[in-house]
Amino acid sequence: MRPATRATIAIIGRPNVGKSTFFNRIVGGRPAIVDSQPGVTRDVHFAEAEWAGRRFYLLDTGGIVEEAESEIDAAVRRQALSAMDESDLLVFMVDGRDGVHPLDEHIAELLRKQRATVLLVVNKVDNLPEATEHLEFYALGLGDPFPLSAASGKGSGDLLDRIVGLLPAERPSVETDAALRLAVIGRPNVGKSSFINKLLGSDRLVVSDQAGTTRDAIDTLYESEGRKFVFVDTAGLRRKSRVTDGLEYYAMMRTLRAIDRADVCLLIADAEQGVANQDFRIARMVWDRGLGLVLAVNKWDLVEKNTQTASQVEKSLRQRVPFLSAVPIVFISALSGQRVRRAIDLAWQVGGERKHRVSTHELNTELQRLTEALQPPHRRGKPLKFFYATQIKEAPPAFAVWCNYPKDVPENYVRYLINGFRKAWGFTGSPIRLKLRARRKERA
Repeated sequence: MRPATRATIAIIGRPNVGKSTFFNRIVGGRPAIVDSQPGVTRDVHFAEAEWAGRRFYLLDTGGIVEEAESEIDAAVRRQALSAMDESDLLVFMVDGRDGVHPLDEHIAELLRKQRATVLLVVNKVDNLPEATEHLEFYALGLGDPFPLSAASGKGSGDLLDRIVGLLPAERPSVETDAALRLAVIGRPNVGKSSFINKLLGSDRLVVSDQAGTTRDAIDTLYESEGRKFVFVDTAGLRRKSRVTDGLEYYAMMRTLRAIDRADVCLLIADAEQGVANQDFRIARMVWDRGLGLVLAVNKWDLVEKNTQTASQVEKSLRQRVPFLSAVPIVFISALSGQRVRRAIDLAWQVGGERKHRVSTHELNTELQRLTEALQPPHRRGKPLKFFYATQIKEAPPAFAVWCNYPKDVPENYVRYLINGFRKAWGFTGSPIRLKLRARRKERA
């Protein structure tokens, strides 16, 4: 059974009502994605959270003002409007100490036009449960106001119970026998939509569009040459964002949602702009999560080149990011269709190889060959010895290797073993996990 699509919750409100305080209390020490683009003085946060066994994304937006006095105010407003479009549940936070503010009424009017469920939260209500000051917010016409003190944490648990209860029913993602779940990801305007449309438009073999639980997440089923693919969250690729000032924040949010539900990710980069640091960050995110990866450099037809250019660029990319040495790189034109098929072929290959199972006999034969070819270093005056190995997981492949001093095996020797396993069995485009374990007598 595939993991369910995670819902997205946005915290909306005017400035200084406690949105970030509540966000930080909920996400705790979890890492947040921060967009600190120059010119935007207020960071935007997006993090994974969990309550009562339900996992979701929590989004902290900037304070909305009615009349933007600066480009910063205008940008924050546009971000908040985009967050409303992206989210399943909108937590509208107001300040109980101030009473109903004219700006609260303005935001309430905006929220009434949204399809997403709205939960009105009155923050800075300290004398719970006897408080009554939140009751005046019934005037906003958004249902029962929920009292909270984000600073002290009072009411947080009850609020999270309410939030989880209002989320869309959690359903597993669409499951299709033998289908590869493929997420086409990348920065804005690199050609993701063109790639999908070129592929689907040429074959016209779309079986159906299946809606997930996260709002407007559409999974497109596609078949080519007897192979079945499920393109994850194609709606996120086709939809135009209301954020027009260049921030890539919401694109990253959609990327994370797609990655969570994919087997393999096809990362599209822009050859004209060059492969950017953000592309490498997305690639690292995919790799660290154990997914398959193919890098497609798009708009290759627009680049001046000679016969050596592709190989030179490929070599440079692999030198900049070492794990890309295991990742297929293909140079495409989504507009003309050049090597679009090749990209899909590579994704299928990656998806197949990451599920490969190595017999224990083969694995231990290769382990012995590798350790004899390059003797392990000595530690504590004694030689490191490797005794036995077995595969403990597929997709991504993971191996357990028993040795006498697992904590003393240097990282470069671990990489040597991983590279040896990859040379023997491929696992193209997929990370290989290697877990070192001590035998019982060494642990004693």
